[in-house]
Amino acid sequence: MSDESEKKSYRLINGSFSPDAARQVLLSLINHKINFHHLNDWSHRERFGEENPATVKRVEELNQTREDIAQLIEEAAAMGLNLSIKSNIEIELKTGRS
Repeated sequence: MSDESEKKSYRLINGSFSPDAARQVLLSLINHKINFHHLNDWSHRERFGEENPATVKRVEELNQTREDIAQLIEEAAAMGLNLSIKSNIEIELKTGRS
């Protein structure tokens, strides 16, 4: 990947899931992201004596996403439906730290 504008895409999730399986896959993924950000914020507070506002905001967004997804899964379960889930990750090399 020598060209900085080149993007790589990887399929992370692709399939039909029962509500229980969807809950396990999606909520564990989101929970891991929340834990990552909590650790990042803890590290920032230890080093600088204050919370990282961007990290706190991201945790709030992820908590809302978790609630929304949990509600959607409950609706699917109540209707006896499966969930089709597709998720890709795109990676692009960039200069800088942003």
